[in-house]
Amino acid sequence: MALSSYPIDNDADRVRRSTSDAINQQIDRLTDSHIAHYRHASHDEIVQRMRALDREWDIERVLEVNASTLALTGLALGVTGNRKWLFLTGSVLAFLLQHGLQGWCPPLPVLRRLGVRTRDEIGREKYALQAALDVR
Repeated sequence: MALSSYPIDNDADRVRRSTSDAINQQIDRLTDSHIAHYRHASHDEIVQRMRALDREWDIERVLEVNASTLALTGLALGVTGNRKWLFLTGSVLAFLLQHGLQGWCPPLPVLRRLGVRTRDEIGREKYALQAALDVR
């Protein structure tokens, strides 16, 4: 099995299925370049990269934190100021619900273009780095 052959199932992964093929390929190429770079790195460099991957936020975490931050901000501004801010809270919660049901919401394409990866995409890199360590 090749080092970068960690299985990613686009049909099972709602985020990848909802992301354009071009963006998925761009993210995959970046992941492949990381794998190629670290394939011949020292043990310590690989371990350090794996620790960084453990700290990397996946798309779900980014969406959850951003949504709750915006919803709480809209709620606070709606309660203490103009009630029209409550529309922000309602919109964000609707987007979060849509993402939970369909795997897509309006911020998703922007975040994917910025290179925010899914848990499986991060896992593919970790799997390849672990395989590189195991080969040694």
